Amino acid sequence: MRLRPDTLALTAVLALMTALGPLSTDMYLPSLPDISARLGASTSHTQLTLSVFLLGFAAGQIVYGPFSDRYGRRPPLLAGFALFILATALCAIAPTIDLLIAGRFFQALGASGPIVLARAVVRDLYDGPRAGRELARMGTIMGIVPAIAPTLGGILQAYFGWRASFVVTTAGAMALCGVVYLLLPETLKQRSDASLSPFGIARSFASLLPHRDFLVYVALSSFTYGGLFAFISGSSFVLQGYYGLGPVVYGLSFTFCVVGYIAGTIVGRRLVSARGMEGTIGIGSACLATGSLLMLALVLIGTGSFLEVAMPMAIYTFGVGLLMPQAMASAMQPFGDRAGAASSFLGLVQMMVGAIVGFFVGLTVPYGAVALPATMAVLGVAAFLVFNTRGKAGGKAA
Repeated sequence: MRLRPDTLALTAVLALMTALGPLSTDMYLPSLPDISARLGASTSHTQLTLSVFLLGFAAGQIVYGPFSDRYGRRPPLLAGFALFILATALCAIAPTIDLLIAGRFFQALGASGPIVLARAVVRDLYDGPRAGRELARMGTIMGIVPAIAPTLGGILQAYFGWRASFVVTTAGAMALCGVVYLLLPETLKQRSDASLSPFGIARSFASLLPHRDFLVYVALSSFTYGGLFAFISGSSFVLQGYYGLGPVVYGLSFTFCVVGYIAGTIVGRRLVSARGMEGTIGIGSACLATGSLLMLALVLIGTGSFLEVAMPMAIYTFGVGLLMPQAMASAMQPFGDRAGAASSFLGLVQMMVGAIVGFFVGLTVPYGAVALPATMAVLGVAAFLVFNTRGKAGGKAA
């Protein structure tokens, strides 16, 4: 039995592949203060376990896409799973913060394969708005993971300590890898003959750059993800440190974010039929700016409730659910024979922006909670401005 296009089973498997990143991060977020205390590390040093994850993810983007365009999706996909499983097990037994940081780098290097190649498989099988709807469907299913992961991580932290989240992640990845190995067929129809040398990969990426529309969608996706990662990297210290939430309640607070994101993907699937991909992206960018600016205003006013962070974040993640699937589908649309390379470059820029943002948040959050919404506001407004000042870029991607 093989997974077939236009089935819920295939969508679910691809969604879970893209969920490896959120699972790897969100489940251990409630444990960050405990990791800092147990391993004798500062807040900024502990936060490197997040930023280094993005650097590893960015490095993986360079390899998986071009190799999959040449050799097919399955071989690099299974290699990525194997590396992810081994690195996650290393994180579970790491005795020092530096070894944990190293394990997180290789964990991300492995995770980037399934995430990049899930998007490439969608481009192999679907075109145009249908690809956007498929990515939105995947986002709806994938949204369950960040809904469950922080709460489960908080429970694991409360009863078993910070290492338990990595043990559970290892087991889940092994099960998903088994399903992929047994059921996911090869989807690449036309193999690329581009060189896989460092210069060849660089030329493949460089060939994408003259496409101005592509660069617009890459910028939109990167600013959107940067704001999201600012929250992921800083929220545990802000909500637990400044607002006094415990690990379990902190995990439950992610419900606001997840409900917003899932609602955005559901609305986006319907909105793209009525307003097109461009119209959906435009509404999403407005939600990013609105949610982040509202959060900044409320934190500056200072109500004292964690809701001043959590509720505006739901607006922001609603915008993420609207914008990201359509922007990614639009970015890859012109590159049927280089979908892997286009997906890789998109992810590379996203992760580089996220890593820089995460590092900045780690340095500034200890000096005040306002650093988090201020960073998000800059990125949310930037995404809004990129979309609304792009002229004719993006065309009529409807």
